[in-house]
Amino acid sequence: MKIKDIFKDGPGFNPIPATKFMLLAALAILALIFALPSVNVVFGAERKLPIYSVETQEKVVAITFDAAWGASDTDILLEILKEHNARATFFICGYWVEEFSDDVVKFYKAGHDIANHGDKHAHVAQLNYDQNVAEVAGAHQKVKNLLGLDMDLYRPPYGEYNNTVISAAESQGYYVIQWDVDSLDWKKLGADHMVKTVLDHKNLQNGSILLFHNDLAETPVALRRILSELRGRGYSFVPVSELIYRENYKLDHAGRQIPLDGVQPQ
Repeated sequence: MKIKDIFKDGPGFNPIPATKFMLLAALAILALIFALPSVNVVFGAERKLPIYSVETQEKVVAITFDAAWGASDTDILLEILKEHNARATFFICGYWVEEFSDDVVKFYKAGHDIANHGDKHAHVAQLNYDQNVAEVAGAHQKVKNLLGLDMDLYRPPYGEYNNTVISAAESQGYYVIQWDVDSLDWKKLGADHMVKTVLDHKNLQNGSILLFHNDLAETPVALRRILSELRGRGYSFVPVSELIYRENYKLDHAGRQIPLDGVQPQ
């Protein structure tokens, strides 16, 4: 069939006048041309992701706590972690360091990671680059003054992030850490709910990062049961600093950190 035959009347055809067809084609081409700059604006910038979990052959998970409220459960959390030979990671706000410096020292001396949770627990996705830098730097300096420690793990408050948040943290030598298993302890639905949420979680696997919060009444109760069950399943517990890769890795679409050379972190 020739092109000109498309426009002829005949059985099975829904004839389109040639001029109308050509006009529609021209409009489609123009629409595509004008749309291209918009596509570049939306998709041109690389979307940055934090680390949600880590690809590893080792049967390990990381237990993490966000410390932004009180400190009444510090001793019981340390006791439970010690019982299960679990070294955890505590993401701590700058104002929490000032108010509960003795607790920070206890976490640190017990061998747990001390990590950055921002200075004021701000909604960082609403802040500009310089404000994000200040949030990270403020908490960093307070821990540095207290412990002499240069932290390099950062968890944005509320789990909020965008490219600005991540870039600001990375500019100060930080790895941005999220989680792939949320205990939902912050919802205060009880220990049984927390235990089921974690142990039945669809993402629970080697290299998972588990989220808890300090100073919640039911968290220690649930934590003891969760750690016992996970140990029974063959898991051991490492801090985030020993779980993540520092170089030669990529992040998949879910923020899972994957080694490029197959070498596991040491």
